[in-house]
Amino acid sequence: MILVVTANPALDVTYTVPALIPGAMSRVSSVHRRAGGKGINVARVLHALGAPTLALAPCGGADGRLVGADLAAAGLPHELSTIAGPTRRTVTILSAADGTVTLVNEPGPVVSACEWDAVVSAVRRRVSRSSVLVCAGSLPPGVPADGYAELIDLARRAGVPAVLDTSGAALLAGIAAGPALVKPNAEELRAVTGTADPLTGALAMRALGARTVFVSLGAEGMLAVTDGAAWRAGVPRRLRGNTTGAGDAAVAGAALELAARSPWPEVLRSAVSVSSASVLGAYAGDVDLDHHRREHGAVIVEEIHAARVDV
Repeated sequence: MILVVTANPALDVTYTVPALIPGAMSRVSSVHRRAGGKGINVARVLHALGAPTLALAPCGGADGRLVGADLAAAGLPHELSTIAGPTRRTVTILSAADGTVTLVNEPGPVVSACEWDAVVSAVRRRVSRSSVLVCAGSLPPGVPADGYAELIDLARRAGVPAVLDTSGAALLAGIAAGPALVKPNAEELRAVTGTADPLTGALAMRALGARTVFVSLGAEGMLAVTDGAAWRAGVPRRLRGNTTGAGDAAVAGAALELAARSPWPEVLRSAVSVSSASVLGAYAGDVDLDHHRREHGAVIVEEIHAARVDV
C-alpha cells in the first residue's frame, strides 16, 4: 500500500468562463468541484493506475465533508482526521476563449499541534505496512516547517522509501530527513538552492540530504540525479492540454515504480509517462490510462555523463 499524506487538502473548484477580463465581471458557464490538494491528486492517480493507496489528510467544516464525500464517491480509500478549522478552497478559472488558466489558492486553516499529532499518529500506525510514503503539498498554518520531516523520519526508521513534493521551508526541512526521492520543479529548486542550473541544483539538494532528486522541467521533461548517476527523460512529442496536475501525476508514477523497487531509470520513465498522460485529463488528478499504456515505452531516457554527478 502506498500511503499519501496531504497536510493541506482543499476543495478544488473550477470555473469555466467565456473569457477572463481583469476588472470586468465574468459569468461562469460551468462549475466543477472535487477533493484536491497535491497529495490527494497523487492518490487519485495512483488509484486510477490500480495501486493500493490510502490518502491521509486533516479536514474540517462543510468543505472538509465535501472532500470526504468526493473521495468516497471515487472509491478512493482515505482516512480523514477532523480539525476545527474549515478546509480551504482552491479556485481555478479557465478562460474558454484562449485556454488560459488562473489559479487562486487559499492558505488553509490553522492546524493545532494536537490536530497535527493525529496525522502523525495515523502515519506511525500504518507506515511499517506501507510500500512507500508520499508527502505532498504545502503545510497549513500552525504546522511547523519540519512537519513532513517528522513523517519522513518515521518512514526511514521503518525502512520505507519516502517521496517529498513541497516547497520553501517545508522542502528544506524535509530534505534534511533523508527522503528517498524529492521532486521539485525548477522554481522550487532555485528557491532552495539558489541556482538556476537543474543539475547543479539537484546535486546541491543531494548534499542537503535527499538521496535522489527528480527535477520537473515542464515541456522539456525531467532530470533525475542519484548517487553517481543522472538521467534526462522526455516524451517524443509535446501534448497540449491541462498541465495543472502534471507534477502530481509525476509523483504518482514515480511512487508506483518505487513500490515495485524498480531501478531509477524506470522510476523516471514512469514519472514522465504518467505526467504526460495527465495533461490529457480534464482536471488535476485525472490521467488518460490508454495514453500512458501506449506511450510508456516511447519515453526517451538518456543517461547524462558528467563528472559533476559523482560529487
